Amino acid sequence: MIKCCAFPFPFLSFLTADALKCNTCSVGLFGYCFFGSTATCSSNQTSCYTSNAAFTGVSGFSGFATQGCYSGSSPGCNSSYTGTILSATYVVTTTCCSTDNCNPITNGAPGVKVSLTVATSAALLASVWIKLMY
Repeated sequence: MIKCCAFPFPFLSFLTADALKCNTCSVGLFGYCFFGSTATCSSNQTSCYTSNAAFTGVSGFSGFATQGCYSGSSPGCNSSYTGTILSATYVVTTTCCSTDNCNPITNGAPGVKVSLTVATSAALLASVWIKLMY
């Protein structure tokens, strides 16, 4: 019986690197992350990202966020863009970093009360944003 295996070339062990680990938040709303966790990124994901979207005309609304491993898709690292939905202007800002868990999940108070208009607008923006992200 053949037993396997020690790495046959120990001097090449520096070629094996640990994968990047990023905080993930699939749904962040009103400063609170729902379903947050940590992910091990694949080899083509070399950065962690945090994207925040907020309506510019709504004071006290922190918007919503998503976080995870960055794979080079839109909107792009360290970028910002502005859009309009139903005459409301929103701004999406994405930041990236490249060390383990460098995108900290910040949780605000989960009991924040918002109006129906703000909640509906956020849901609409979320659906548009998700279509743009994927």
